[in-house]
Amino acid sequence: MVYKFIVLVLLLKVGLGAGIAVRDADLQALLVPAIGAAVAGVAIVLLGAITLARQRGVSQTDGLATAGMFGAVSASTLAAGMAILDEEQISYHGYIGALYPFMDVAALVTAIVLARLGLARKAQAAAPAGDVLTMQGGPDAAPQPADTQAIETGLVWGILVDTLRSPAIFALLVGLLIGLFARLDSVYDSFYEPLFRGLLSILMLIMGMEAWSRLSALRKVAHAYVLYGATAPILHGLLGFGVGLIAHQLTGFSAGGVILLAVMAASSSDISGPPTMRAAVPEANPSAYVGGSTGLGTPVAILLIPLFIALAEIFIGF
Repeated sequence: MVYKFIVLVLLLKVGLGAGIAVRDADLQALLVPAIGAAVAGVAIVLLGAITLARQRGVSQTDGLATAGMFGAVSASTLAAGMAILDEEQISYHGYIGALYPFMDVAALVTAIVLARLGLARKAQAAAPAGDVLTMQGGPDAAPQPADTQAIETGLVWGILVDTLRSPAIFALLVGLLIGLFARLDSVYDSFYEPLFRGLLSILMLIMGMEAWSRLSALRKVAHAYVLYGATAPILHGLLGFGVGLIAHQLTGFSAGGVILLAVMAASSSDISGPPTMRAAVPEANPSAYVGGSTGLGTPVAILLIPLFIALAEIFIGF
């Protein structure tokens, strides 16, 4: 119960911050980059679904959870990218920080829906003949008998609805809406901000203990996660850079914005992702998605920032 409370408070804070950032941004200028960021987040998860999640010995659920982490955004990596651009005197739009919730939520929802869909189909295949199962009532609900045709036509929609109603995603979305439409800046600064780091440290300690206890399950497929963690940020960053170039051509999106969009795509979530995955897909192994993303993906993404700056200088110039 305490764990769930911490998760909800953290994700509500993340959503509030994102909503405030979006509210203060130029919505017209934000539209095209925001759509591009969401598309990039979904594409990254789909790439993970056809690569890591299909590796021999890799659990589909673990692979999709890891892909969701890589599709979501690391706030610390984005902050590092901004600091480097400031040092290099490369300008970027002030609303860049408002782009991350679009990529973040799109990637996490996509990964969770695909993971829950895979679990539902596995449960259906394992059911006795004539006894078809469906997943209803949230991520922790037990499979229930249902009509086969109803499952085939409504399984994806039902899981999508359950995902959006799950406490983790719901807290993110509610926080986003409250931050967007309400003026709670003083409450955010005085209450949520001071609590954030302490609660996050407790959460990561709990997840670290769980990851350690389930580490042995990954020994035979550790090489798959190492390879993915080392190469995926490069491919994802180039995808984000391409999306940024399109936005640059359509709207005059700044060179600094293109670089930071690539940084966001290359990064992997270190704040919203772990508690969201733990709450929405408890079947996934934290050793896989936390170790692969935070342990390896984040350092690689930070090392790639000079590459994205060089590419922007070649293709855009500044």
